[in-house]
Amino acid sequence: MSPRLRPATPTDAGRLGAMIGAAVASRPWKPRLHSGAEDIAHAGQMIERGWVTVAEAPGSAPLGFLARDGAYVHALFVAPEAQGAGIGRALIEHAKAQSPRLDLWTFAANEGAQRFYERAGFAVIERGDGSRNDEGLPDIRYRWQANATAPQESAR
Repeated sequence: MSPRLRPATPTDAGRLGAMIGAAVASRPWKPRLHSGAEDIAHAGQMIERGWVTVAEAPGSAPLGFLARDGAYVHALFVAPEAQGAGIGRALIEHAKAQSPRLDLWTFAANEGAQRFYERAGFAVIERGDGSRNDEGLPDIRYRWQANATAPQESAR
């Protein structure tokens, strides 16, 4: 499937917030820190800032989204029913086309995300012990750079 990509609108916040909540619920290792209403409000804030690109099939609700502020990817979520259909790949390739470098963090326990980012050309540049995220979970910083060799991982 080749999704249509577009800037998010305020009316997308409910669906995007639900994607965030579904992702947390599907990962038993991840603590639930926010209510559904807080997830929707967070999605709304990212939309207001102009960070969010939505992927959708013609005539469907949003299937995924990526929130990016410059070179920093704040969030990438795909609805459970759309996973494995190329939605995440389309969103990350779109972000790459707009920035010569992208940085993001994912949790060390999220092995699927690690495989996804590494297949997309991202390299580990830093590992964290969880002291700098709200969940308190070990995390990994990834970087993609256009026309560059893989950056070296730093100790933290």
